[in-house]
Amino acid sequence: MPRRFARLRRGPLDAASGASELPDNGFCLSVFLVLEPPERSGAVLMGRINPSADWWEIGALDPKRFGMVGERWMLPSCQLLLFESPADAARRILKEQLDAPPMPLEGPFTFSDPSTRPGSPGKDPHWDFHFIYRGRWGSSDPPQASAWKRLEFVDVPHTRRAEIARDQGDVLALIGILPQD
Repeated sequence: MPRRFARLRRGPLDAASGASELPDNGFCLSVFLVLEPPERSGAVLMGRINPSADWWEIGALDPKRFGMVGERWMLPSCQLLLFESPADAARRILKEQLDAPPMPLEGPFTFSDPSTRPGSPGKDPHWDFHFIYRGRWGSSDPPQASAWKRLEFVDVPHTRRAEIARDQGDVLALIGILPQD
């Protein structure tokens, strides 16, 4: 069965159900892994994506989103699969993106983040639900994984927000790790 990602859009409503419409610009349920080395504070495992990896399958990146990432740093992350729990998504990201077995993670730390997207025709903002898991990588050496051209522990407080893909600098700021503006 093909994957159905939790990128939901509006549909017909039954007024008697008391349901609300989905936001005009949709909403996403996403998991982010914030993995830190054992000895440093402010450094977070981030990578530059490998264009030959199947990022649609492992990271819900369609060609447009993939092109927007470019050479910027990205956290191991993905939207939930439809009906997947955040904890299961975190384990899936460890396996599929980092070639790593399950490991102890704290969280999820959960945030709701509505944002207006420039040029969007809808009256409602886009609505993101972030499930952030934190953990300590077992070594000061970053993993090697085929999904990434390069993985390293990025010193986020000394990294410009523009160098971080997909507004993930905002995700890091939500948990108190602030990139440079």
